[in-house]
Amino acid sequence: MRWLEEFEGAGLDGVVAKPLDQPYAPGKRTLFKIKHARTADVVALGYRIHKSGSGVGSLLVGLYGDDGVLRQVGGVAAWSDARRQELVDELAPLVERDEAGDAVTAEGERSRFSGAKDVSFVRLRPERVLEVRYDQLEGARFRHTVQFERWRPDRDARSCTYDQLDTVAGYDLADVLS
Repeated sequence: MRWLEEFEGAGLDGVVAKPLDQPYAPGKRTLFKIKHARTADVVALGYRIHKSGSGVGSLLVGLYGDDGVLRQVGGVAAWSDARRQELVDELAPLVERDEAGDAVTAEGERSRFSGAKDVSFVRLRPERVLEVRYDQLEGARFRHTVQFERWRPDRDARSCTYDQLDTVAGYDLADVLS
């Protein structure tokens, strides 16, 4: 447990371990990566169309900062084909529309991984709250894609702030490894 805490605070994802009763097996995936498992309530702020051209590919989520601004903190993906299609209909009442009735789109943030990838998304009114699993925060964003847990109709979107997130004590990597 101490390693898990200190390694995360030093910027590492987690701890890799193997069962005590098994020898090291070169070239085989017998080790386990243990990471922190946390949940947070976030606001659905938009979605990207799946690369197939149909259905929700990823749901963009955000948190409110101390200044009251909703900031994108990550995305939820890995929906089944059927669920991707259902989500389009489920989220339709929240889609922001222009005067002509067309869905309002926006450009998402680019990262070193997105390159020339289409980062446009369909904007949603920030009213729907969902609980997600995440492992850690990097700056003001989730480090990896988060996993959907459940919808939270009992939560007000404005209550989804950074304050609910665990803060990690910082450690010097050299101290941790010595």
